[in-house]
Amino acid sequence: MSSTTLLIIIMAIVLAEYLLSEWLSFRNSKSSKLPVPQQLEGLYDAEKYEKQQRYFRVNSRFSFVSSTFSTIVMLLLLSTQLFGELYEYCSSITTHIIAVNIIFFGIILIASDITTLPFQIYETFVIEERFGFNKTTVKTFIGDKIKSLFLTIILGGGLLSLIVWLYTLLGTNFWWAAFCVAISFSLVMSMFYSQLIVPLFNKQTPLPEGELRDEINEFAQRAGFKITNIYVIDGSKRTTKANAYFTGLGKKKRIVLYDTLIEELTTKEVVAVLAHEIGHYKKRHTLQNFFMSGLAMLIQLYILSLTLTNVTMAEAMGASEPVFALSLIAFGILYTPVDLLTGLFMNSVSRRAEYQADDFAAKYGLGEELITSLKKLSVKSLSNLTPDKLYVKFYYSHPTLLQRILAIKKD
Repeated sequence: MSSTTLLIIIMAIVLAEYLLSEWLSFRNSKSSKLPVPQQLEGLYDAEKYEKQQRYFRVNSRFSFVSSTFSTIVMLLLLSTQLFGELYEYCSSITTHIIAVNIIFFGIILIASDITTLPFQIYETFVIEERFGFNKTTVKTFIGDKIKSLFLTIILGGGLLSLIVWLYTLLGTNFWWAAFCVAISFSLVMSMFYSQLIVPLFNKQTPLPEGELRDEINEFAQRAGFKITNIYVIDGSKRTTKANAYFTGLGKKKRIVLYDTLIEELTTKEVVAVLAHEIGHYKKRHTLQNFFMSGLAMLIQLYILSLTLTNVTMAEAMGASEPVFALSLIAFGILYTPVDLLTGLFMNSVSRRAEYQADDFAAKYGLGEELITSLKKLSVKSLSNLTPDKLYVKFYYSHPTLLQRILAIKKD
């Protein structure tokens, strides 16, 4: 296969992914206009439902514009072989392979951030503001950008440097060592993300004594779950949307409730949401996801190692000989179909886990409270009540509201 043919294949994959995404979005847009299922009638009043429909349409148009823009940019970069020219420029600055890769990806990161910044600003300060969700100030927005860039440089740059060093040391056999590094990093992040990273962006405070904590402790005792770390996060600093999540492993496990969640729901409903999160832990979903992601990463790194010395791939990206950075970009695109199938499987597993966590809460007599909380949160976030079934399979890590309600009531 010639380098020209391979480049055409790479560009075709980029275009095909875009067309698939837009086709699914089109299906989802058509589905959003379907009548509301009988089980969900009355969830929105007429005025609120019209607002939800407008929010959906605005976000759909915005997604189309932003994804079209990014696809055009990528196709231009590939067709003009600018990635290869950029790597040559970086090589003229230094011959140190780690430094070259850091500069190369650093330039791409900064350029990407600059070109997508207008979209981020518009989404936050126009769309989310218009529909009453945004609480982010300009100061907070800028601060978040600076902190995110700092973390990317420190963590991302450090991880990239280590992997490139392993490649220079072990050649194409670097994949197993890179996997050990990457999986160790993922494990540390899983255990300490809430303690190390979250405080840079949000304030977390222990849930104070009172009715809610008493109800949570009472449920935890019934469920046989030792609970010590329950925190409230100031999510209202950025958005009115509510959430809750479970993080960490073993003694480092932590349950985090958004302050907006506590404000929106009754005590029993918050306990029901918490029961759902504890259900994930009891069913070992966190470990399950960790191992599945690790296996997918191991396979991906092994296949990557088989392509790093491919001359045709290097030439397709505008280089005369194989280089790590360009091979990584080319491989990332060529791997897209496999990634898509992996994503379908992972989302399917995730949705099944959500059913199981819902079932866990329902078996402790909190099914009705979980249903009312899901309804409130859906209305609060102006969620689409009639998403397309195929769109759900590709992009939803959670079942739809209707699917969850029917499953809970069935039990």
